[in-house]
Amino acid sequence: MATDASPLREILEREHPTIVERWLEAILATYPEDSARFLKNQRDQFANPVGTTLSRELHSVFDELVRGETAESTREFLDRIIRIRAVQDFSPAAALAFVFDLKQIVRELIMDEVREKGLLDELARFEARIDEMGLLAFNVYMECREKLYELRVQEVKKGAYLLLKKAEMIVETPSGESEPVM
Repeated sequence: MATDASPLREILEREHPTIVERWLEAILATYPEDSARFLKNQRDQFANPVGTTLSRELHSVFDELVRGETAESTREFLDRIIRIRAVQDFSPAAALAFVFDLKQIVRELIMDEVREKGLLDELARFEARIDEMGLLAFNVYMECREKLYELRVQEVKKGAYLLLKKAEMIVETPSGESEPVM
């Protein structure tokens, strides 16, 4: 452990495995029971890429937060989690609630020690970084959803084009352009 680490950082580093395990459990609780059990228990990264990604990236996000990095430094790790959540059947709030769940988990696990050591101000700064990360997560989520909608529109356009061509309502010119049949 670094000698320049703050007392709160030392506590968070010590409790890291427990905090991240509970954080993962909070995310998995948003899935149907059978899916959650599979995501938690299947350790093969090829059989369970979602569970593996969630676990790995939560550890990385937490590491960045504990180090006191900016929310932006968590973007790549959040992106990998949010891409999964954005394509699943979650509302935006449900997809991103996991970010804010971290605050409650940390409080439950370390609040007594934080009070004893007079670290409430440090905890408030840590929680502010979580809030910043939540805003960043929303931006990442919206970027993912916009990309999904763009892909769907392209798919619909391509399907419509193929249908029109099959119905011989569009012909291709020698230059490769498409023209409607009159």
